[in-house]
Amino acid sequence: MALARFVGAGYLLAMLLSGVTPVMADGVRDSLLKAADVEASGQYTRERFLALQKQPFNPADSRRKALIIGDSHAQDFLNSVVENGYLANYQIRTRYIPFRCQVFLSEAGKQYLMPKDAALCAGSDSLELAREQIAQADLIILSSMWEEWAARLLPETIRNLGLRSSQRLVVIGRKEFGKISVRKYLAMPEDKLLTLSNPVNASHLAINDIIRQGVGDDVFVDQQKLICGEGTTCRLFTDDLQLISFDGGHLTKAGAKYVGKRLFEGSFLGKL
Repeated sequence: MALARFVGAGYLLAMLLSGVTPVMADGVRDSLLKAADVEASGQYTRERFLALQKQPFNPADSRRKALIIGDSHAQDFLNSVVENGYLANYQIRTRYIPFRCQVFLSEAGKQYLMPKDAALCAGSDSLELAREQIAQADLIILSSMWEEWAARLLPETIRNLGLRSSQRLVVIGRKEFGKISVRKYLAMPEDKLLTLSNPVNASHLAINDIIRQGVGDDVFVDQQKLICGEGTTCRLFTDDLQLISFDGGHLTKAGAKYVGKRLFEGSFLGKL
């Protein structure tokens, strides 16, 4: 909480020195300060996912089986599911593959891994290692901050998974919210927060297009468009003035609830 206390103290001191009366409601300010605690926010991102990581499916559980595979963006996706009570008819398990190792199943993909990441990726989970559990799942969800090369290899990766016709595959695209500055937001009136948006990197949108073209709309969920619309910018706050992302990539608790609703109400996810 050290960062939150620092930001809060700096904000209040600035207001006192300038003679400006804060115009932000206490609840909005408190939620911003909470989001500024990057350590706690990161713990929220990881906690649920890691608790389910590599856990076996329960044969005594009659619900269908869902396996979520990917990096910290897969962790975000799980939070967006749980915060809204979605996929309650599934027993959910997870497999974590670090961003630097990417989600792929192709000999060609190995050439793109950085030499400095060799030890990390050799000791990490992978689609190859997850094959047995993938074969047990009814629903497989791949979610990652996809690199372009991994996005281009997705059709091959999917073929190599050898999924049965009875299994459902979902690929969740990239998302980003641009640079986040809690200090700046703390000094702004609430009506301005609602209008805030950040530009989205063009390469980010291009990678989502590569995924769509490679796997098709019956598999791909373009969460960037579902969250932010068709333009090249993305809003930063929910309608009730909750920050959506604490670092520009990962979701706050309020952001997970907000994003989950848009993903499931705006795509085929709602029918799973």
